[in-house]
Amino acid sequence: MKLIVHGQQAYGKSVLESILDKGVDEVVAVYCAPDKDGRPLDPIKEFAQQKGLPIYQPESYKNPAVWEQMASHEADLCVMAYVLLFVPEEALNVPKYGSIQYHPSLLPWHKGPSSINWPIIMGKQETGLSIFWPDNGLDTGPILMQKVVEIEADDTLGSVYFNKLYPLGVEAMMESIELVRDGSAPREDQDPDDGSYEGWCRKDDVCIDWSKPGDEVYNLIRGANPQPGAWTTFNGAEVKVFDSRRIDGSGEAGSVLAVDDAGIKVATGDGAVLIMKVRADAGKLAAAEYAAAVGLSVGSTLGA
Repeated sequence: MKLIVHGQQAYGKSVLESILDKGVDEVVAVYCAPDKDGRPLDPIKEFAQQKGLPIYQPESYKNPAVWEQMASHEADLCVMAYVLLFVPEEALNVPKYGSIQYHPSLLPWHKGPSSINWPIIMGKQETGLSIFWPDNGLDTGPILMQKVVEIEADDTLGSVYFNKLYPLGVEAMMESIELVRDGSAPREDQDPDDGSYEGWCRKDDVCIDWSKPGDEVYNLIRGANPQPGAWTTFNGAEVKVFDSRRIDGSGEAGSVLAVDDAGIKVATGDGAVLIMKVRADAGKLAAAEYAAAVGLSVGSTLGA
């Protein structure tokens, strides 16, 4: 088949690289996000340049001129590997078989842009990925393929994505292309009354309330690690909390129970959390190092 690969960042590059390595399908064009002043080249663009592939970077896909440009490639399928710009059906349906897209959740659950953060924050024990046929809705098109992954007790946003959903997502996209090529790709409609949508997981969503149960606090921290970074305050200054563990302990919520080489032990609504790594004005550093730098000790209070 002739493919348009539309994507960005490392995942987009990995999908493009896998397609080229397999050598079955021809990549006739690569579409990616516009360049940003002062920022490095997108990995997929840099890789496509190295391979001598034609590259296109529309500011918008609502422009009929872009649809005509896409049609000129006479592609059979558009493979969308991490796309943030809205792409209307007029562009999606240009290739012979349409377009398929990767989404890192088990649709119809967790539609939206922060679909890896929220299942962890909500304390779910599994998530997954979907390859689907996009339409004009937000992550609402028919499902082609899904794969489930476990959210383990100490998983973070980073570990779920980089160790599980990223590599499995590349494999799933390759399997999906093969199904389309063979004419056996499913199209299972999503139930519009089922599932959920959550918006961006932003700073305001991840302020730590130490009075919450320990599991909720811990899930918030790991679901925001590394982005956007759960945060609290000490003496009025913000500090982001990254690596942590759920541990036993008791005390007034937010109070520091211990400080040692392992980190800072903080009481929650029930139990405690061990903070091991933070980011403050001095950058990212071990929690014990941060405590020494700012004078945090047993009896200090976070979030006051």
